[in-house]
Amino acid sequence: MDTLSYKTISLNKATVQKNWVLIDAEGVVLGRLASQISKILQGKTKPGYTPNVDCGDNVIVINADKVKLTGKKWTDKVYVRYTGYPGGQRFETPREIVEKKSATILIEKAVRGMLPKTRLGRRLFHNMHLFDGTAHPHEAQKPQKIELTY
Repeated sequence: MDTLSYKTISLNKATVQKNWVLIDAEGVVLGRLASQISKILQGKTKPGYTPNVDCGDNVIVINADKVKLTGKKWTDKVYVRYTGYPGGQRFETPREIVEKKSATILIEKAVRGMLPKTRLGRRLFHNMHLFDGTAHPHEAQKPQKIELTY
């Protein structure tokens, strides 16, 4: 009996094959988009997934400003942050965030919340590239466009 065929193969930094993936966020629900992105960033869509290695793909998200929120989340959902000072709790709705800054921040917050809260999770977050329009500077990497399935 050949026991080598039964051994678990663990990837490492040298054996990982990282690809580039392009996702169009136009009309896609924010939470569903974020969960798919986090799976791809962690490498959970690959057969050789190893939890302690950066084995995920690089993700390019275009049309991030056209992401969709269902129900009354544009006005009723509240993001809370704390300045560190007494009475420094600040509240913002998604609409206020989009008006003041950009819709990419909504996707960043959602994906960051779904990644591990470790050094690896912080490293994985930098493999995501968000753009408001359809143009992006990563054409040389020849990203593969994928359709999201929920």
